[in-house]
Amino acid sequence: MQGKWMKYSISARLIIIGFLVMLLLIPSFMIRSLIRERQDRRNDAISEVSEKWGQTQTITGPILSIPYTKYFTTEDNETSTKTMYTHILPDFLEIDGTIHPEVRNRGIYEVVLYNSELHFNGKVLIPDLGDLKIPTKDIIWKNAFISVGITDMKGIEELITFEIDDDDYLANSGIETNDVIISGVSKIINNIKPNHDFEFSFNLNINGSNGLTLTPVGKETNVTISSDWISPSFIGHFIPTDHEINENGFTANWKVLHSNRNFPQKWVGSKHKIEEFSFGVDLLMPVDEYQKNMRTAKYAFMFISLTFLSFFMIELLNKKIIHPIQYLLIGFSLLVFYSLLLSISEHISFKYAYLISSIATIALISTYTISVLKSRLQTSIIFSILVLLYVYLFIVIQLQDFALLIGSIGLFVILSLVMFLTRKIDWFSTLNNHKGKNTNAT
Repeated sequence: MQGKWMKYSISARLIIIGFLVMLLLIPSFMIRSLIRERQDRRNDAISEVSEKWGQTQTITGPILSIPYTKYFTTEDNETSTKTMYTHILPDFLEIDGTIHPEVRNRGIYEVVLYNSELHFNGKVLIPDLGDLKIPTKDIIWKNAFISVGITDMKGIEELITFEIDDDDYLANSGIETNDVIISGVSKIINNIKPNHDFEFSFNLNINGSNGLTLTPVGKETNVTISSDWISPSFIGHFIPTDHEINENGFTANWKVLHSNRNFPQKWVGSKHKIEEFSFGVDLLMPVDEYQKNMRTAKYAFMFISLTFLSFFMIELLNKKIIHPIQYLLIGFSLLVFYSLLLSISEHISFKYAYLISSIATIALISTYTISVLKSRLQTSIIFSILVLLYVYLFIVIQLQDFALLIGSIGLFVILSLVMFLTRKIDWFSTLNNHKGKNTNAT
């Protein structure tokens, strides 16, 4: 009797269907975990290649650093000394760069590498250091050096030569102090004098991966970056003042003034972390299949619920009985879609992977439905509903900015349709009829 009650009671069947939906959420979360695992594996492959070629590069400089001797009086009234550094930034800095991207494969994964050719030129005005409370006699002018920060040194392709006024200085690896720059190149400039200005220029040929950022060290910094990469993402503290993106690549221009950043043109020691104000470009892959797979998987609950609702409406309107095990098999078929989509999208375009996976899933469920319901009409209805759901889901994941709007409208339409189809059902009468059937059977 209890089994017949569960079979004919609408309330019991709704509870069972709800329980099955919740039960199927467990493998849906496992699918999300699988997506994250595959994404992490992809990221590991990218890191492995990047470590050998050159990682994301941040270029900082040039910076003029002038050492001086600071005197201290110890507790024993003895005098000790320490070498300190004052750092001076250019009055004007212009950077003109070209990025040459290259896509390489690591197994089934693609890695974006690049070679960049950067030309730097500008002007440095050596100010009066008296306002920094540095006695002129303590300044060691002969050991003043110019430095450029480079985050990954193995990416350097050619020797770096600083052209200062009419003299050339071959840069050395390493920096005397890490007050501002942790890694990079530097060179002692032995003709530096107080209240003197000089012009500089140098070229930087460097390899990297994924992206390139620059630090605006100039009192006025002008940057132009161009590339034949068609899907850039402008990142960092400043966006381009203007840019152009087309089928041939992109060109972007930045103009940053010293008043736009929170550090001065000169200071002593390690008071400022200027790399926080860097900006530049990421070379994005045109399609991130894992991001789209994750967005698709987030709709698993809605998908399972709406599919089960469709079958339940057929039960209700056509007096058909579907066993909970059959619901469960249909639910697992819906979940297999996400596994198929993930595995296929790692090898071909996401849209084609989505098409193949959805066709396979719809065909599987439709074939099973005609065996269960024994009705071509009802199977056609389920087929049409599944087609609409998969088309709707594809549209939603493509329109990221409008996903909430489209999703809300879609749910409103579905709810309206359910209310329309069930508007003439006498739920109390239906319940009583089911109870009557249950009593007669007993």
